Formats: sequence, structure tokens, C-alpha cells
Amino acid sequence: MDVIRTEDLVKVYLMGEVEVRALDGVSLSIGAGDFVAVMGPSGSGKSTFMNIVGCLDRPTSGRYFLDGVDVSGLGRDARAEIRNGKVGFVFQSFNLLARTSALENVELPLVYSADAQSSRQREEKARRCLRVVGLSGREDHQPSQLSGGQQQRVAIARALINEPKLILADEPTGNLDTKTSEEVMGVFQSLNDEGKTIVVITHETEIAEYAKRIVVFRDGRVVEDRAVAHRRAAHRPVA
Repeated sequence: MDVIRTEDLVKVYLMGEVEVRALDGVSLSIGAGDFVAVMGPSGSGKSTFMNIVGCLDRPTSGRYFLDGVDVSGLGRDARAEIRNGKVGFVFQSFNLLARTSALENVELPLVYSADAQSSRQREEKARRCLRVVGLSGREDHQPSQLSGGQQQRVAIARALINEPKLILADEPTGNLDTKTSEEVMGVFQSLNDEGKTIVVITHETEIAEYAKRIVVFRDGRVVEDRAVAHRRAAHRPVA
């Protein structure tokens, strides 16, 4: 089953009196368990595509199905509910609370979840997610006590906490050096090996080659969609 399916997506922004077509008829399917890197220059439409796929925005026209549900015409509240249950986000800047432990940062989405859970249940799930990304023993560390790569792995653990259908990562290695980037992509590869569907937005060809498939945007359209012939293999990080 497709986790993502778009049909002729169009997104138009008004810049004064000028219409800008950020997306111009994008039809794309991403199956369960796929690992896709989305590339393109600035202004290509990849960020607009990410916002729609992540239920942060909706298209001007066309349809978008997330895990079989047509979300393209839903209002803000309905999109937020689906987004919180089905999408885990990872951002370039980590977005961790500075004076909060790694464990508490990971737990945070559960605090705002409609599925009420006890503090003990939240803690157990957060510990499990930190273990998955190789951070057992770092639960009580605040972000300032962690390296950049460890902070991003906390962010990945937080993205996993609601058991989403899709992990959406926006330039997740943009603030990291080469070695640490490889560790982070190793986490994504391991999660994908376990069946997680992952979409990474990146401008770096080296990062895209850790995925199974590369989709290239230009001028609001998909101009290339290919399997990665020689996929890079990354090592799982050591905490």
C-alpha cells in the first residue's frame, strides 16, 4: 500500500499581483517501507511538497492521500490530528528544548497526543525509542551535554514516539559534519530496514545516495525519479 500518493498537485502562491506555481502538477507514489530522497535547487518546489506531504499545508488543486486517507481538502484542525498520528518530523535544527532532558524531549509528542497515557507509559516508550537510535544511557542529558549527532538522534527518537506511518526529515544532516552525517543516515537506514517509510529532503547528492530512490524537483515538477543503483551503506552509531 502507498503511504504517499499525490495526483496532479498544484500549489499557487500570490506574490503581490504575480502568481507563483510552486507545484505544477505533481503525481507521485511512495510505498510502505520505501526510503526516498527528494532533491532540487532552491525554488524547485521540494519544500512546498514537503509541507503538503507533512500536512502542514494543503494544495491549491489536486489530491493527496496519506496512508490511504485523502487529506488534500481537510481543514487545519483535521490535518493537525492526522499529522500528529501519522507523521514524525526531523528538522535540520533539531528543535529540542534546551533545559529539558533527552528523555523528556522524546516524550513531548505524547503529552499532546489524543491517546492519553500514564507518565510511566510515556517514559517506557521514550526509553525504547532512545535505545533504537543508540542513546541508551543518555536519557538524563540535556541537549547542551550532547554532540550535534546525538541531538539529531534524540530528534529522530522523538519522531518515532507516536509510531508514525511516515518519517519526514528536512535537511537532517545540514548542521552536521561528514562523519556525524553518516551516523545519522545510518539510523535512518536501520529504521528503514525495520520497515519504516522515510522521506528525506536534501540538497546533497552524497546524502541522497543513502536512500533507495531519488526524486528530483525542478520548477515545481518532478523531472527525475530513479532507484539508487549504488547505495551508500552507513554504520549504526555507537552511543
